[in-house]
Amino acid sequence: MKYAVLIFAALLVQPLSTQAQQKADFSADVENIDNLIEALYATISGEKGEPRQWDRFRNLFIPEARLIPTGENEDGKNTYRVMNPEEFIENTNEYFVENGFYEYELSREEHHYGRVVHLFSTYASKRSKADEEPFNKGINSIQLFNDGERWWIVTIYWAHASEANPIPEKYLD
Repeated sequence: MKYAVLIFAALLVQPLSTQAQQKADFSADVENIDNLIEALYATISGEKGEPRQWDRFRNLFIPEARLIPTGENEDGKNTYRVMNPEEFIENTNEYFVENGFYEYELSREEHHYGRVVHLFSTYASKRSKADEEPFNKGINSIQLFNDGERWWIVTIYWAHASEANPIPEKYLD
């Protein structure tokens, strides 16, 4: 009987512990645009073997958010892929942890209208924070929404730079 009571007590405490972990306070991340974008880059970045901050990442997006990478397919044709935040996590987590991945903002251009904001966030990507040169650069086109209480990411739509598609100087300042 004592063991049954102990097991029952342990089962009651376990959900409370899980709920406490799920309710981490990420409110500072969504107070303003600078914090939001800093959190976006921080959540996907880390050294090889380091887990990413996916709960913090999820908190940045509206439930219907979309992440849309663009590029060329095997035939050299322009293409895109549409993902929600969960699909992005499923498609990138293993790669990021196995290889290391740091993405950081080089510059930003913002356009505001009411509660809607559009950003061109020029980024660079490295495998390790210590790497001297990035292996990739590009532009994240990010749409934001403010509901009066916080900022949300609605869409991130991005393109990598290439010889055929260099980043214009005006997006590097």
